[in-house]
This record gives sequence, C-alpha cells and structure tokens, in this order.
Amino acid sequence: MHQRSKHCFADLPDGGGSPLDYAVTQRDQSTIAMVQDAVDHKQTLMAYQPILRDVASHKIAFHEGLIRVLDPTGRVIPARDFMPVVENTQLGRQIDVLSLDAGMITLQAHPELRISINMSARSIGFRAWTTMLNRWLSREPTIGERLILEISEQSAMLMPELVSDFMKRMQDKGVCFALDNFGSGYAAIRFFKDLYFDILKIDGQFTRDIAQNSENRALVTVMVSIAENFDMVTVAEQVENMDDCAVLAQLGVDCQQGYLFSAPTTRPYWAIKPENRKTG
Repeated sequence: MHQRSKHCFADLPDGGGSPLDYAVTQRDQSTIAMVQDAVDHKQTLMAYQPILRDVASHKIAFHEGLIRVLDPTGRVIPARDFMPVVENTQLGRQIDVLSLDAGMITLQAHPELRISINMSARSIGFRAWTTMLNRWLSREPTIGERLILEISEQSAMLMPELVSDFMKRMQDKGVCFALDNFGSGYAAIRFFKDLYFDILKIDGQFTRDIAQNSENRALVTVMVSIAENFDMVTVAEQVENMDDCAVLAQLGVDCQQGYLFSAPTTRPYWAIKPENRKTG
C-alpha cells in the first residue's frame, strides 16, 4: 500500500469497516451531539402543517406538529434530518416528550384546533412520556378529543401487541391514532383488526407524481379500499402539484397534505397577532 493510502486509513479503528462506514458513524455522532445540545439548552420548537379535508375550499381537518431543533448557528433543523439517527435512543424519547408537551400546550391555548403529534412505539414504555400524556389528559378532559397520535408503520410493527393495548386505553379517552407513512414498511394487514387506527396516511412515495404513474394509482386505489374496509380516514402525504391533487381526490382519498397547500411553519396563523396578519 502506498504511504498516502496508509496515512488516509491511519485514524480508522482496527476492524472499523470501510471509510464510508467510518464517515457515517462520525456523521451520526455529530448529529446526536447537536440534538443533545439543543435538548439540553431547550433549543427546540414546533412547526405545523395543515391537512386539508376539502382542497377546493381549503378546509382544514387538522394540523400536524413537527418537532424542530436549532443547531449552534441558529438554523432550524427538520426532524427528517435527525430523527432516523436518534429514534432508537434515549434522546429519541426525550424528543417525543418535548414534541408531546409543545403540542398539548398549543391544544390547551387554542380549543378550536386539532393537532397530530408524532411518536415512537418505544415511547409507550418511557415513563416521562406516558406520565406527561396522562397528566395532560387528566388536566384537560376535552383535550384528548382533539389529539391525534401518529405512529409510523415501521414503529407500530415492532411491538403490535403493546401498541394495540395502548391505543385501546387512549381511544377510551377520545384520542385518535394515525398510521404514518403507510406503504413504506411491511405492515401486516392482519394487524389492522387489532390496532384500530383511525387515520391511514399514505406514504409520499406513492402520491408523488401519481398523475403520471399508473402503478402508484393502482396501489393507492388498494390502500383506499383497505382504509374504507377498516373505517379509516385516508390522508395523502407530500402532495406537491394540482395534477396529483386532482387524481388523489378522484381515487377517493379523504384528506391531503403537502407543499402544494402549505409548508410546515414555525409561525402558524394562530401564533401571529391579529394586527400582523395579512388580509386578502
């Protein structure tokens, strides 16, 4: 091996795999450190994105709350850039706690809103998260009727029995549940009769460019049929143009979410003082 090559590999741990593995590990460690710092210094905030039930009249069914962290430079970092790294860690549970608390504060302050909050199935066994949820539901008896908890397909399938028991207890208190990113994993349809999800969110890989993709139209048709059979409301994720929007409506999708209607914002309309709102 050339001297230069030896030098390039000199800092790699013995048996550490490829340079790419090492680079990925370093990147993940950097992400974890950044998120931990944000959590420790309370540098987190929520962005909200509307889910429309009537596109023509812009009627909003509910808003999804999406956790954000601030990096040391003050940049807003979306969850997709850090949750895959921290989701299976204690830090992921802390993020779920912060997200739930922020969403509940918003629900308490704005009785007219319905909000969905993302959670991992792992948080069901995390005492700080369940204690906070139960405290809020006890403090505000009607808040559960406006809360939607979103669990990703992959997370729900990790421990379906635990998720099923939790859902039954929470649905008795009025809480709704959404199965997020449906189609992205390997959910067994047989679990649907036990899990009782209220909302089925169709993953964006099936909704993007659906107007030009006959295979995706066929798959979404099947998903809509499944949802109807189990009495679930359907939401199409990542809708970005009017052609796709029209096709999804024709296929019977109940609600739509995406940049076509609004990007997630940390300054939703209810957080803006009336005198500062734009009028049409």
